Amino acid sequence: MTSLSTLLETGPGSAVFDYQPRPRILFGANSIERLGDLARDLGGRRVLVVTDAGIVAAGHLERARHALEDSGLEIFVYDKVVENPTTRCVDQCLEVAKSGNIDLLVGLGGGSSLDTARGCNFLLTNGGKMRDYLGVGKASKPMLPMIAIPTTAGTGSEAQSFALIADEQTHLKMACGDPKAAAKIAILDPTLTLSLPSRVTAAAGIDAVTHAVESAVTRKRTPFSMMFAREAFRLTSKALPVVFEDPKNLEARGEMLLGASLAGLAIENSMLGAAHSAANPLTAHFNVVHGQAVSVMLPWVMKFNTENDQAAKIYHDLSVSAGITSDPSNESRSISELIEFLENLIRTAGLKSNLESLDVRQDAIPLMAEEAERQWTAQFNPREIGKSDFVSLYEAAYSG
Repeated sequence: MTSLSTLLETGPGSAVFDYQPRPRILFGANSIERLGDLARDLGGRRVLVVTDAGIVAAGHLERARHALEDSGLEIFVYDKVVENPTTRCVDQCLEVAKSGNIDLLVGLGGGSSLDTARGCNFLLTNGGKMRDYLGVGKASKPMLPMIAIPTTAGTGSEAQSFALIADEQTHLKMACGDPKAAAKIAILDPTLTLSLPSRVTAAAGIDAVTHAVESAVTRKRTPFSMMFAREAFRLTSKALPVVFEDPKNLEARGEMLLGASLAGLAIENSMLGAAHSAANPLTAHFNVVHGQAVSVMLPWVMKFNTENDQAAKIYHDLSVSAGITSDPSNESRSISELIEFLENLIRTAGLKSNLESLDVRQDAIPLMAEEAERQWTAQFNPREIGKSDFVSLYEAAYSG
């Protein structure tokens, strides 16, 4: 196995970094029952729970409500979160937060619920509009404490300090980040993921795997991000096939949830790359679900990145550490087997393998490539990438 020091000895991965551990992570079956005590420990008295209709129907909101009420807390609920939340969604949530004069937020659900709660926190405490916080570190005032409770094993948003919010008019997805926006506590309760529909499990699970792979090789990678990414990939690559085969397997569900969160920690310290840059225009223009969008682009981006020696070494390391390769001494073979493993995993998930099958118009490729190049994550890809490269990637992914 390639040593961490060897992977970091040259190139952008050897940059100076500032690792600040957060959030506190509580992991275990039924750990949501501790929500009330944890909220009180953070000084919460008037709590806003941000969630969606599916979480309400699954009964998870009631579990959160009982835990909070048992601790004597007053509860307010915004349950109209939508997939890929927009500025309108955040504004609606903000009105509920203001009316309740809340002092703590709970994000309960997938990445969209956590993003909406985080976006609401920006505006409630610092004012203005979401576009004012595009980028990093734009919040000048303290923010309210937040507890993040993911119900999907996918985004890893509970471990990050960014809110991904789309502009209601332009549909531009804005990454608004600030250390003050990070959750104070993340509750990882695998029982909350048992009710997930198979299509959500698939898309979220592949997203988590992609996060592990992409965050491992970025220009911003550090020893900590690589440690998180490697373990995240080991866990998710092992557990996701089990979840597909046996959706009620709580141990595998737990490994997926923990792996997704570790991948989130990796992202927080290293960002993402070109697969995510290429995915966002697919979602914006053709409503391709995020997990599906990143999955269709990931193998092609990996093939593109193998021209970078350091990225190739890290892909090899992932393949070896996860026990995927049949020949740990052969870097080229281990990378090919890694990509083949991911392609098979995507097929097993029931996701589409090319853009044509997703009804993406081929004549939209130049526009999407232009937008992909402007995505923030593109700058962190290990190999320099521009519009013409994105055109080639989209063309390669079109018919598969």
